[in-house]
This record gives sequence, C-alpha cells and structure tokens, in this order.
Amino acid sequence: MKHHIIVKFNEKSPKLDEMIPDIEKIFSGVLEVSGVKSYNLVKNCIDRSNRYNLMIIIDMDKSALEAYDNCHAHHQWKDNYSQFIESKAIFDSE
Repeated sequence: MKHHIIVKFNEKSPKLDEMIPDIEKIFSGVLEVSGVKSYNLVKNCIDRSNRYNLMIIIDMDKSALEAYDNCHAHHQWKDNYSQFIESKAIFDSE
C-alpha cells in the first residue's frame, strides 16, 4: 500500500528547502516500523498559491498502518510541523 501525505504549508512556515533536511531525517525513522518498506519526499515543481507544497509517500503493508500511526517518527512529524500546515490530505492506494 502507498500512504500519501499531501501538505500545503502556511505563510508562517520556513521555506520548504530549509525544512526538507529535517523532514527527511524524521521520516527516515519510519523505516524502523515493521512492514514499512520505503518513503519518498516529493516537492511540487510549480510555485503557485493554489498548489500543495510537498507529498510524502510511504510504501507499507496495510497491516503496518496502525504501527506507523503510533511510531515516534509520525508523532515527531506532527509535533514539529503541525503549526506550519495550512491543509493536508491523506490518501492510501494499492
């Protein structure tokens, strides 16, 4: 399963390029979750106000979703970046 987190950051957030190294470090921790195979950060290549900025794709077994939801990396992402998120979408696909 592919777990997509699609994020639009707010005006208070640092520039995306400044955040990427820390976000990368945080999400590297999801690889410790049993059933998580990989993750990828994808920056939007078009800078317009009606676009989302970042898509995080985590490849995992469906059965790993609950463990991912409870893992340290997921909580660290939420704790560190919720204040900068204007909107987000979560989408799971086969």
